[in-house]
Amino acid sequence: MLLSKSWPEPELICVRFVKKRPEGKAYYSLDVSSVSFKFPSPGLLTGVKSATRSIIKMTNVTYTYPTATKPSLYNITTSLSLSSRVAIIGGNGAGKSTLVKLLTGEMVPQEGRVEKHPNLRVGYMAQQSLHHVQMNLEKTPSQYLQWRYSSGTDKEVAMKDTRLLSEVDRKQLETPVDLGDGRGPRRIEALVGRQKWKKSFQYETKWANLMPKFNTMISRETLVEKGFSKLVQDFDDAESAREGLGYRELDVASIEKHFEDVGLDKEIAMNNEIGGLSGGQKVKVVIAAAMWPKPHLLILDEPTNYLDRESLGALATAIKEFRGGVCLISHDAQFVSQLSNEEWHIEAGRMVKRTSNGSNMNLSLPLDLSSRPGSSAVSLASSAVSSAANTDAEDNNGEGMEFKSVKKGKKKKYTRAQLKEREVRRRLRYLEWLNSPKGSVHIFHRLLIGSAD
Repeated sequence: MLLSKSWPEPELICVRFVKKRPEGKAYYSLDVSSVSFKFPSPGLLTGVKSATRSIIKMTNVTYTYPTATKPSLYNITTSLSLSSRVAIIGGNGAGKSTLVKLLTGEMVPQEGRVEKHPNLRVGYMAQQSLHHVQMNLEKTPSQYLQWRYSSGTDKEVAMKDTRLLSEVDRKQLETPVDLGDGRGPRRIEALVGRQKWKKSFQYETKWANLMPKFNTMISRETLVEKGFSKLVQDFDDAESAREGLGYRELDVASIEKHFEDVGLDKEIAMNNEIGGLSGGQKVKVVIAAAMWPKPHLLILDEPTNYLDRESLGALATAIKEFRGGVCLISHDAQFVSQLSNEEWHIEAGRMVKRTSNGSNMNLSLPLDLSSRPGSSAVSLASSAVSSAANTDAEDNNGEGMEFKSVKKGKKKKYTRAQLKEREVRRRLRYLEWLNSPKGSVHIFHRLLIGSAD
């Protein structure tokens, strides 16, 4: 006669196992990892004073592949902000990667428009992530990073469809333009400068066969209306790259540290060819290259491919601590659901938004093996959840990517003692900035805007 034996609950077995084998805790919780990833701070965006303000927006976008009989995406309207933690969910072929490629400028919609902040820097990792390095397998990771950013801009961005000049664009550049200022038609040679103007920008335009003293300031809207949108976009890309790369030098020490921040050993990064690396190591190279210009928005399409459990946990923690926006596509339900505060469900070319209640921002499984509550990473994620729902509300009432004017209140009057204390605090902050690592600009920025805390 067989005696029935009662087995303990699975969760109890897991707890006992972790007590005996602490190193096994990483299997049950993404918070616990011996590998550490660290992403650089994204920096400032001109005119964006709120983390919930839209920095990239799609409006009534419809896209149909050339050989398809019906649209892959139909009438999509959405936006992303610096506080976004978005998961794009849908079956195979639903249009998830198509949506991301439209956001990043890899493809151009037939209907609708995609707008982004002129200074926005986007870090993008494609679904077939290894295609980023496929043409550079003979280079080391260090050489690949130097090649990609040696010109001061991202060479992969220049290869996108939205940046390549078509025959129509070339003819447009050869066509004289009459601005109605009484100087007659002239041909644009190049854009040489840019400055803030009202709620947009105006560009210093150099005319062909004319001296620089005849340069003209033309608004962004006028240039786009005249058919020079790609010229404007190229200049914006160069300016945003200059801002992001302005505090970064492609020297050995900086490159070694950057690769170590994404879990790739510096000896491998400096000496091994990319073609000889494992799949996981190649993904780390792609992530490092995407993060080098300090992007404001990180878009990851299937980032969990090739990564082991330890690296997956490190990536999840780095995403939670990242100060910019994040958009994720992954079939790893645990990874995506525990990092997102908003879900975009795509089915049959249509999109439905759903906002989570924030309970899914904990990185561990239902088993209570997570790190102590109240950590900085958890509090950052919670603040992102609470602000995500306000993104559209703060977006200028849906009137496009414009800058809000800030109303100044009455200037606060200080006593002589308070002014002296404020001056001491400013001097201390300035000394702290002088002693900080190269590239730390946040303290200096507070001095410029006259912070008095």
